[in-house]
Amino acid sequence: MSKKKLILELINKNSLVYTDVSKLFLFLSSALDMDLEETKKLFYSLVNNGDLYEIRKNKFIAIPSHGYVKGEFFGTAKGFGFVKVEGFENDIFIPANKTNDALDGEFVIVKILQQSNDGTDGEVVHIYKELENIVGAVTVVGGNYFLDPDNKKIPQEFSIIKTGLKLQQNMKVLAKVVRTDKGRIKCNVVEILGFEDDVKALELSIIREHNLFEHFPGNVVEAEAKLPKEVSAEQKKGRLDLTKEIIFTIDGADAKDLDDAINIKRIDKGYEVGVHIADVGEYVKHNNVFDEEAFKRGTSVYFPTSVLPMLPRGLSNGICSLNEGVERLTLSCIMKVDKEGRVFDYEICESVIKSVARLTYKEVYAALQGETNEKTAPLQEHFVLMRELCDILEANTTARGALDLDIPEVQFIFDENGMAVDLTRRERNEAHRLIEDFMVLANETVARHFDRLGVPFVYRVHEAPTKEKVQSVCDFLKGIGVPFPQIPNEIKPAYYQGILNSVEENAAKDVVNKVVLRSVPKAKYLNRNLGHFGMSLVDYCHFTSPIRRYPDLTIHRIIKEWLHNGRKFEEARKEELDEFAFESAEQSSSCERNADYAERDVDDLWKAYLMKDKIGEVFDATISSVTNFGIFVALENTVEGLIKIEDLPDDAYLFLEKQLKLKGGQHVYSLGDKLKVVLTSVHLQARKIDFKIAD
Repeated sequence: MSKKKLILELINKNSLVYTDVSKLFLFLSSALDMDLEETKKLFYSLVNNGDLYEIRKNKFIAIPSHGYVKGEFFGTAKGFGFVKVEGFENDIFIPANKTNDALDGEFVIVKILQQSNDGTDGEVVHIYKELENIVGAVTVVGGNYFLDPDNKKIPQEFSIIKTGLKLQQNMKVLAKVVRTDKGRIKCNVVEILGFEDDVKALELSIIREHNLFEHFPGNVVEAEAKLPKEVSAEQKKGRLDLTKEIIFTIDGADAKDLDDAINIKRIDKGYEVGVHIADVGEYVKHNNVFDEEAFKRGTSVYFPTSVLPMLPRGLSNGICSLNEGVERLTLSCIMKVDKEGRVFDYEICESVIKSVARLTYKEVYAALQGETNEKTAPLQEHFVLMRELCDILEANTTARGALDLDIPEVQFIFDENGMAVDLTRRERNEAHRLIEDFMVLANETVARHFDRLGVPFVYRVHEAPTKEKVQSVCDFLKGIGVPFPQIPNEIKPAYYQGILNSVEENAAKDVVNKVVLRSVPKAKYLNRNLGHFGMSLVDYCHFTSPIRRYPDLTIHRIIKEWLHNGRKFEEARKEELDEFAFESAEQSSSCERNADYAERDVDDLWKAYLMKDKIGEVFDATISSVTNFGIFVALENTVEGLIKIEDLPDDAYLFLEKQLKLKGGQHVYSLGDKLKVVLTSVHLQARKIDFKIAD
């Protein structure tokens, strides 16, 4: 059991009340045979994480216990809120007078007031993780300055503390939340983002709203300046030398952080595939300045015109990037694969490589079509071998029934000034799948290896949908006249894939893909191996992108320690690593969700920007969602918008939730229906697009 868990168990087991908290520390350090300073550090980390709560002076309880729980507070425009608690089926309702001024997005401790069949009511008693920043617009009233938050789930304006910044009406700003001794909330403007009518200011507002920043703190910048520019002879000692192998990278044309390289050769029994991943852990040591910032960020975030990297560019684009013609440190997974696509032998090791070529997807795709250049011509036989093996791997993927969801993604086209001028569906070509298939194979191999060893690890897990969710998909299919097989007792991805195959030529294909996607839980990181439903894999992890994902960096550290410790761990170290894996998985999942929301919001902003000059134009559209307040429609270029129910032809509409239909006496609107629509309005700041049915 970890030291933190031991502290919680001791406090939970004993009703400890001390006249002075220092005496509590003495008791805990003695009972657990721990250093006093370490005890204090662990204790306060539990308090800061909401796992301990001072219920009254010098009386601490573990959370959850004694009718207290912790969770995330979700506000509403009307003042009341809800708290989402892990393990609770439904959120706890918080009346407006019981929020204790908690703001949307803060993490709180709640005292449960009452529970009934109607739900659970509670009161916020403590905010253990406060909102740091608020983004909003400046309003000026009688010479006083106020912040109107962009987040409308924060239902009040805040007085702005005067600073040297020259603020103006309708300026977009980033402000720090300041809670005064009297319990009032004010704010301090720290950055001017632009004005409300500037799309770039609105984009930056979204980025800041999600607490994302392009610049790194001063201590990280200082450490970055001291990074080596090349691999030293000392670092190469004990590593497998692969610098003579024909190893290359394939990435997007604008990629600078090259974290995976591959090589392939034919052997008697099939193929030898090497997947070589940047050894970021050699430079980002546990708890150094790079690691602290990487843990906080959790992931790189990709926007249409920029990337907010998890690691500073001296690492991501420099010494860790597997650039052409230079030696780089790597972790390699070298797999021997038979002619049926099964891995029959493998090695996971520290290595050093020298990439012979930095290739793009476009170049490799052209080479596969027979159009080579001076870089790809010498590697043509390698590409053909890759495709040969990928065909086998993909046949296996299909045979095991993995989901192949075809969800359209947007591709923006920008001019030299960074302004969007057009958008279309993003295309994927054959070169993408070559890399993806090899990365999946390495991820599966590494996950299986460490799961069988029983070593603490971080897995990429994707749980199966509930029967209720599957039934809702079938109800929808029935409503649009698509036949489906009987729901089995055990839901497997092959069941869903069979449905997707049946609508491959159907006009409602995109909509069915979305309905299936919505019915399955979101993939996440976990320190337990629950398998991956969508890929139909028993074992899966993320091993291949440590430059841009923290969970990959986490397992690289574990792998490296395992290799250096003679391929074993003491039990005490296993417990410490398991706690590290748990915390990494929780943080990484949270950061990934935040990044997904930010990327989606920025995409929606640019879509709205591109549509604002097209009001009155007619478009072909497909109904992508049906609600009780109207229908959402999607254009071929991925733009979506709403037709409000009051803007539909006059009728008495009934919302059929299971069938996702709005049914009137004379008109019926169902998911997947084709329509001609007219663009009526665009709300840039709200990122909302409205249509009506064309005459």
